[in-house]
Amino acid sequence: MKEFDQTAAQAARDRQDQLTKPPGSLGRLEELAVFMAGWQGRERPKIERAQALVFAGNHGVTRQGVNPFPVEVTAQMVENFRQGGAAINQLCRLAGAGLQVIALDLDRPTGDFTEGMAMEVDELVAAIQTGKNAVDPEADVILLGEMGIGNSTVAAALAAATFGGSAEDWVGRGTGADDEVLANKLRAVEAGLRRHKGAATAASILGSYGGREQAAICGAVIRARELGIPVILDGFICSAAAGVLLVNDRNALDHCLIGHESAETGHRRLIAVMQKKPVVTLDMRLGEGTGAAVALMILRAALECHNGMATFAEAGIG
Repeated sequence: MKEFDQTAAQAARDRQDQLTKPPGSLGRLEELAVFMAGWQGRERPKIERAQALVFAGNHGVTRQGVNPFPVEVTAQMVENFRQGGAAINQLCRLAGAGLQVIALDLDRPTGDFTEGMAMEVDELVAAIQTGKNAVDPEADVILLGEMGIGNSTVAAALAAATFGGSAEDWVGRGTGADDEVLANKLRAVEAGLRRHKGAATAASILGSYGGREQAAICGAVIRARELGIPVILDGFICSAAAGVLLVNDRNALDHCLIGHESAETGHRRLIAVMQKKPVVTLDMRLGEGTGAAVALMILRAALECHNGMATFAEAGIG
């Protein structure tokens, strides 16, 4: 497993201090450049190949009335992605990321976690492997996103099971839930937490509550870490999925950035407990990897300044 290269990171910091600007004046852009340098193992990191992965799945918990849209919308949106008509298509094109959409058994929703396990072991292992297999070893950075009717309910359950707290701490309105649907979401998460209160490992939490797309996200994060590829996570759902890995290894997400702070209830709390800092805050809550794609543009800006600016010596200043 590849680790952060402290020598390359320090070389990048030294370069930042020599560029034609006051030290620290580019703020987070400097931090992002150093982050990329450490994970790519070079003073001047690059993004020549950005891979965006959007995983899609359906959830049995939707039978509890937790979403205002039918599960058929998942497949319809996947087709929209493939036809180039969604927000993520436009943002990936602008940000220079190759988009791959992977649907996982949409005709076979996971189990209703209020009544039993969401996934049995073989389903969980297969979904994780799908995520691992999707990672391009030649990528310089990977963006992760998701699509799935009901998956904000799943994310709330995952966050509560992983980091503690009540359903009210994590459940939000998702794709526009009215008061009745919101109440259903709260009841479903509360019921799931009671039923699966013994789940204490990443695998047991994912199996108890998770969708196939959440498991695939975990698989992609694990594989990217093995290869030393930096990852940009999307919003609440993607962060909650990857956050499960911290149960087994508190450093499991060191190579991951949080692309944006979602407007979804609970994401700010989740970011804080994960000890992360979002790249941008734009009140987005669409999912699809859209926040990660916007963050990629900021990351590119950071590297353009880091690599392209002149040093004081080169500019003959000082």
